[in-house]
Amino acid sequence: MDLKDKRICVTRARKQSGGLAALLEARGAEVLELPLIEVVPTSNRKVLEEVLELPGVYDWIIFTSANGVRYFFSELVAKCEDLRAIGFARIACVGAATAEAVREHRLRVDLLPEKANAESLAASLVESHSLDSARVLIVTGNRNRDVLPRILQEDGNAIVDIAEVYETKLATLAGTAEAVDFQKNGADAILFTSASTVEAFAEQASELQLQKGARLPKAFSIGPMTSEALAGAGIPLEAEAPEASLDSLVEMVVERLG
Repeated sequence: MDLKDKRICVTRARKQSGGLAALLEARGAEVLELPLIEVVPTSNRKVLEEVLELPGVYDWIIFTSANGVRYFFSELVAKCEDLRAIGFARIACVGAATAEAVREHRLRVDLLPEKANAESLAASLVESHSLDSARVLIVTGNRNRDVLPRILQEDGNAIVDIAEVYETKLATLAGTAEAVDFQKNGADAILFTSASTVEAFAEQASELQLQKGARLPKAFSIGPMTSEALAGAGIPLEAEAPEASLDSLVEMVVERLG
């Protein structure tokens, strides 16, 4: 019960906050869910539907998030009815949480970079010397940067397709019970698990202004990109998880607050 009497704010999408909340509650924390984002299937389906016509042509399939894994394989099974439709494609993931989502489908992750960011993933793929004229599919969302495909094309000479499988939308919390609770009571910590949660928090700062006497939360980040977003928003970072996973994030919170 390392986090007994600690109040922790979770900013993930409502449908995805349960796992993190359960980990925190198992350590004795009181959890306030503040769902700053909403993740939904993509509305831009043209490229995805073309990809699903011949998913087995790719040498590499690259996943940039656990959400990408979930939505891609849901679409793949709905269209092809069989995971073997991806053929002999090797799989690369940006970080530990993404890799774990792939392994849940009983698939092996062939490449996982040392650091959980696009630059490290791209560098690892280029260094594998497997990209020259290779067909590469990047499975992503609507808010990802273009650094990964650019490096793979320019430095690796790969043929890259980008399939957007989900959209991240910023949720509006003004006047909700969660927002009122946060304003009135605050928290000991607030956990950010993506750059989009930071963006949504910053955009709604006036709606989440703490009242007098509320606890001022310390900000924790799941990885480098999220930490970079916090710096850009002017939010002081208490600590970054050493590994981009929920377990690692919770252990960091316990270490700092327990």
